[in-house]
This record gives sequence, C-alpha cells and structure tokens, in this order.
Amino acid sequence: MSKRVNSESQPTIITLMGPTASGKTALAMALAEQHNCEIISVDSALIYRGMDIGSAKPTQEELSRAPHRLIDIRDPSESYSAADFRSDAIKHIEAILAAGKTPLLVGGTMLYFKALLEGLSPLPSADEAIRAEIAKEVETKGWQALHDELRRVDPVSAERIHPNDPQRLSRALEVYRISGKSLTELTQVKADALPYKVVQFGIAPKDRKVLHLAIAERFKLMLNQGFIEEVQRLKARADLHLDLPSMRCVGYRQVWQYLDGEFDYDTMVEKSIVATRQLAKRQLTWLRGWADLNWLESGDESNLARLLEHCR
Repeated sequence: MSKRVNSESQPTIITLMGPTASGKTALAMALAEQHNCEIISVDSALIYRGMDIGSAKPTQEELSRAPHRLIDIRDPSESYSAADFRSDAIKHIEAILAAGKTPLLVGGTMLYFKALLEGLSPLPSADEAIRAEIAKEVETKGWQALHDELRRVDPVSAERIHPNDPQRLSRALEVYRISGKSLTELTQVKADALPYKVVQFGIAPKDRKVLHLAIAERFKLMLNQGFIEEVQRLKARADLHLDLPSMRCVGYRQVWQYLDGEFDYDTMVEKSIVATRQLAKRQLTWLRGWADLNWLESGDESNLARLLEHCR
C-alpha cells in the first residue's frame, strides 16, 4: 500500500473489507445503525441491476434499514472499471462528509479498494480487437502459453497473476500489446492519494473451513431463493453473453453453463462453490499483504464494539 498522510485534522473514512461470505454486510449494517455513517458498496457484482440473488445483494428490507450507495448503478450489458468506481466513490464520500456523516466503504472487490486508496495509473482503454485476438489465442494455445508470454514481457506481473486468473492475465497482455509498455512500468505512475484519514478493518474466520462451509451454505440458499430463475431471465436477453464482466461473476457463469447443458445440476453446484472458494482465496491473499488493517474474526460478538471504539 502507498503511504497516505493520516492527519487528525483530516476527515475520517472507514473501510471494511473481507472475503465473500465473511459477514461484512451484517456488521456494516449494525455499525450504520449505531454510528453516524453511511455505506458505500465496494463490490463489482452489486453494481448490476437484476443480479440480486447470486450477488448476495442486500434485500429491500435491509436497504431500508441501512441504504447502500453504488448498488444497482449499471445494466449487466455495461462495463464498469476501477477508474469509474474511484470517481463515483470519491463523489459519494464528499457528499456523505458534507452531510456530517462518516463514509463506510464495505465490500470484497480489492481492486476497487486499491484504486480508491492508492490511485490509478494511466492505463490504455480496452481494445476489443486485441481482446478478441487474445481470446482466439487462448482457444488454440491455452492460458499457460499466454502466461509464459506475459512472463517474457512483464515478469513482475506474471509473478503476481496466476495462469488461472484469465481476466487479469488477458488485461496485462492487452495493455502490453496496445502500448508496448508493461503493466508494471505503467503502474508506477499513480493519481493523487485521498486527503482523508482512513481507518481500515478486515474480517474473516480464523479457520478456513468455517469460510468454506459458509460459502457452500450460502450458495445452496441462493438456489432455494431462485438463483437459477434469475440467470434464466438474464440469459433470455439478446444483449448478454458469457464474455461480459457481469456474467463472469462467480455463480452466474456456472449456472449459465448448466442451463446450456454443459454439465448437470450437481456439477454446477460443485463448480460454483469451488469458484467462490477460489475467489475468497484471492481476496484473502490481497488482504494478507494489506497495510494498516485492524483484523476482526467473523462471528465474534465483540466486533461491533471494536468498530464503534475505533470510530468514536
């Protein structure tokens, strides 16, 4: 994390981050009800309208208790970048502070948190032709061959990006092919840091098995709530397909493939749970390297009191 000036004279913002199914939303809502703060969602799935069940979006009853900003702000056919998030989040932070409240940023999209807190590099915009070129190469060569290419042109990014992380791997190669410069080189230049005091919290179970169980139970609850029907409605739209960022969200892709007949129901459930576990693992990897985190354990009854103590 880059160094930020945290002067006591600066306004304070609070961040609460953690892996999926760690209990962030419930804790954030409890804090919002007992402290003068307002929630800003930091979640790349919650931004999409009509993607409610599979994204574990707060219910209308929950939102009436504790409104969340940056939820339902895009159609699933639209893109939304980390730069878009940073711009929107700063506007909402300023509005919340102007109202005399404390911004509480909650979610598990670590790239959004990083973009907000550290700033963004001047990376080139997406090039659909180059993305299509990379996708075609994947079909013939596979992701490992493209990862080997990335290692040749940008060994630092290759060390950080796993061959099984297609979105980030594809973007790193796209940046190089567009600009002729590596992602590592371009990310050395950052935007200005935030002029706020940032109090940061991370939440996760100490035992990874507890998180795995919570992930499995939550996915099965989503199915009971009508997740398959939700994906059927999305799939019926002519403008949606599996290459869109929205449909790459964990669970949505697997259910879509199940509806296409690529595998049976039990395999869909297993693949969805495994994909969610992998997401949680990546989130925890980010968090382990995050500076200045105050750690909370999922389910600990003292979490709210600890948050309130820091906030006050």
